[in-house]
Formats: sequence, structure tokens, C-alpha cells
Amino acid sequence: MAKKKTNPDTRPLALVTGASSGIGLELARQFVQNGFDVLIAAEDDGIHQSRTELSKDGARVEALQVDLATYEGVEQLYKKAQELGRPVDVLAVNAGVGVGGDFARETDLKAELNLIQLNITSAVHLTKRVTRDMVARGEGRILFTSSIAAVLPAPLEAVYGASKAFLQSFSEALRNELKDVGITVTALMPGPTETNFFHRAGMDDTRVGRQEKDDPAQVAKEGFEALMAGKDKVVAGALTNKVMSAASHVLPDAVKTAMHRHMSEKDPKASHDS
Repeated sequence: MAKKKTNPDTRPLALVTGASSGIGLELARQFVQNGFDVLIAAEDDGIHQSRTELSKDGARVEALQVDLATYEGVEQLYKKAQELGRPVDVLAVNAGVGVGGDFARETDLKAELNLIQLNITSAVHLTKRVTRDMVARGEGRILFTSSIAAVLPAPLEAVYGASKAFLQSFSEALRNELKDVGITVTALMPGPTETNFFHRAGMDDTRVGRQEKDDPAQVAKEGFEALMAGKDKVVAGALTNKVMSAASHVLPDAVKTAMHRHMSEKDPKASHDS
């Protein structure tokens, strides 16, 4: 675990995306509490409140409100990092969004294309920029917030599940490519977590949307510890997440798909509660 440092010139720097709330904010908090300064980014104006909150722990916290679903937004964030005049020691690619519903009959194409731009394109874009700098220095750490959805076909979240499968594969491939140059790559794989994700995805009335979920602070802690230990991945949160991840290696695809669909379908109890 990183030792706490008091000299701002010697504190390592972490760049965390999607840090206005949820897992991203808690990841930023983990970095701050363990001796890092942070550059945090998100699309919504909550990122400024996050900066104020995180600055109370004595770290230097820079914040940028930016839309990472655009090419220009990613370039703006990378430029901001360069302007700090310090290397990015850790890149935490956490920004992401979900879209729930039947792909052919319910969901909005623009929302799904935006999902792809944020969850996939911006992750590749920002990682390309920062990783080249890490390679030049011969050191660095990268954390991708993936999901247990990466190992389960995801009906009623088809594009989201595919985006996480992409990130999981991308993470594992980069880890192999970079293993001899002093850079580690870790995938954080949470299950359902108590964040704004399900509300933004229009899934409040689904079974998974209504069930008890994991604490984002605990998920972030497990992710941070796995990152600092140089692990390839960590299935964070409840034991059921670990069971589901392990089962994904032995269960037929049809069974895994049915399991995910059951969780993502509308909860019959929701209509009775309204």
C-alpha cells in the first residue's frame, strides 16, 4: 500500500474519471487517503463538490467538468493532466453509463451510441494518451472499472454488457503487452453497487434495480488494494458476485444469459408498490 507523503512535489498523481459520485468518487477518496494527489473528471457539476470534499484530506485535488463521450473532451482532460507538469502515476478509467431495456423494441439508439463513446471509445482514447507517457517513463498503474457483466451475456442491457466485455478483454491484453515495461493493469469487477447507475439506465423498477446492493466505498477499497498489489483483476463486493464470476466459467451460455435476464427484467412487485 502506498505510504502517505506530505511533500506535494513527491506525492504520486492519480487521474480518476467518473469521479463525481459512486465508485469513481470512492476510488478518488482511496487515492487521497493513501498519499496521492488526484485529477478527477466527470460530465456533471457534482465534480466540483467532489473536489471540495476530497480536498479536506490535505491532498491537492484538481477537477475538470468535461464530456468524455466526445473526442474533444478526452483531449481536454489529457491536456489538463499535462498542464499539471507531473506524471500520471495511476490512471483509473471509471467513467461509464448503462442503458436498460429491450434492444430492438425499447432502447434509444442515440443513448446506446453515447454509451459506446463513453464506455469504450473514451477508455481507449485516454488510455492511449496516458499509457504512452507511462511507457516512456517505464512505470505506471492502470485500473479499469469493468463489471461481472463482462463475463455474463446481458440481455436487457445488451450494449452495456458488451462494453464491459470489451473493457475486460482490453485490460487483459494490455496487461500482457505492458508486463515487461513496469506497468500493471488491473480490472475491477463489481456486481450491483449502490450508485446512480440503475437510475440513469432507467432500471429502477427491475429486480436488480430494487435489490440490496454493494457499498461503493467497499468496492473501491478492494479495487485500490488490487491495483496497488499489481493484480490482474478483482471481483469486488458481495460473495454472490464471486460465485457468479466463478460459475461463468462452467455454466452454459444459455444458462448465464437466463440468469442475467431474470435480474434485468421488470420486478412484478414494482407495479404493486406504485
